[in-house]
Amino acid sequence: MASHTAEFGFELRTCRWAELAWPPGAESESDGTAIVVARQLGTKRRRWDTIVLECDLEALRQRANFGLDRLDSDLLHVVRNAPAEWTYYRDALPHPGYPWRYVREAIHRADDRGILETRKNGNRIEIRRTWAYPDWVERIVAIENKPDLDASAARALGSQLEYDVAMGLADEVWVATEETGERVDPALFEDLPVAAGILALDPESLTADVSWYPRSLAVDEPGTRILERPDGGHRDDSAARFEYVDPATKAAKRLAIAERAYERGWRSFVDTMRPDCRHFELRARDPQQALPYCAAKGRCQTAAECSGSCSDFEPEPPVWRTRGWPIEGGPGKRSQRILEERRRRRRPGL
Repeated sequence: MASHTAEFGFELRTCRWAELAWPPGAESESDGTAIVVARQLGTKRRRWDTIVLECDLEALRQRANFGLDRLDSDLLHVVRNAPAEWTYYRDALPHPGYPWRYVREAIHRADDRGILETRKNGNRIEIRRTWAYPDWVERIVAIENKPDLDASAARALGSQLEYDVAMGLADEVWVATEETGERVDPALFEDLPVAAGILALDPESLTADVSWYPRSLAVDEPGTRILERPDGGHRDDSAARFEYVDPATKAAKRLAIAERAYERGWRSFVDTMRPDCRHFELRARDPQQALPYCAAKGRCQTAAECSGSCSDFEPEPPVWRTRGWPIEGGPGKRSQRILEERRRRRRPGL
């Protein structure tokens, strides 16, 4: 398998391992803790390969009352502050820091989704919560996947991990690399921040060993966002440019990331591929997971490769999609339904 496809397949196996065996190094899963895994999520400045949400199980079930779709920042502002009794919305909600007309739009969207009650009292809009929004996210863990962590990959990854540690947006940051079988993991010799954990994963057996435990980051304290680094080489001692990020902003970002992870889940890889291609298949190397496979390339393909511009792309023959084959559509539709059903089963309460 080529290196550029190996990392994509390794990432999918890391996600499945996390669903089955998180937290690493533990003998059993903690009581009352549920795991939600997502991939390729983050902020405008930083995107992580894998995100693990450690959630309170009962609160996660309560979160299901608000539906599978995410709540954006405007909706969160409304539902988290909605009162238990009918109240004029401007008296009930803190000032959002932007015009109230956008709050009214969010109120109407929440009403349309059935997660907020509204009524008119004269020319005033009054609101009442349908459910209290739960505090369902306990910890956010970020994982970078590098199956072949050589020196050049470590240099590129080092600055990203330094950003994560300084910002403190996630509770922990990890690097997942492929297990080598050596007595000392080679990743330990690379120049990585000591606050980042190192995980040696065997993608075939879905087992992992902790080579280095991470440090818990200060998510409740101000973060440091690195804006610019010295670029004059090893002898450049000039200071980096940075800015502080207040804890309230970090908390809002963390919740927005968690909501996007709740909505998408990591199996959304099929949403960015072409399952309607006749060469697209789902193959399971074990009973635990179905992975994308391209029959034309003879390997697991990446989302970037699997597109309409691929030279091997061929639409499914129309006869495959007639007479409800095999069930209401062709193989591509069936693949999408299978993955969607599995993703939904990972959301308690739905």
